[in-house]
Amino acid sequence: MLSNKNALANIAVKNLEISRKFYETILGLEVIGSVGEEVVVYRCGNAAMIVYQSQYAGTNKATSATWVVGEDMDVLVKELKSKGVQFEHYDMPNTTLKGDIHFDGDMKVAWFKDPDGNILNIINK
Repeated sequence: MLSNKNALANIAVKNLEISRKFYETILGLEVIGSVGEEVVVYRCGNAAMIVYQSQYAGTNKATSATWVVGEDMDVLVKELKSKGVQFEHYDMPNTTLKGDIHFDGDMKVAWFKDPDGNILNIINK
């Protein structure tokens, strides 16, 4: 029923102004829409991500959004780190941590958080 429909990531934040600086300046996302002063919609490749103000911001303890970045993984980790992004390091079975990137075979993953503690990640495939 929904397998041919696009899905959107929804990220709850406490302060949209602070979050906009992170998502637009640090991550380089382009605004493609908004609803009043409480919702911003960003382009993410051929999809979109909604960032909205909520009293429940920061309560999710799991990954909120993932970007598949392919061969750009190493370059993006360095670029994000140069902009002040701090990467999360997790002790996970079958993974090896090298610098800020977790390896599982030929899969590479790096996790980081937005200003509200929402967990985001980039993955090579």
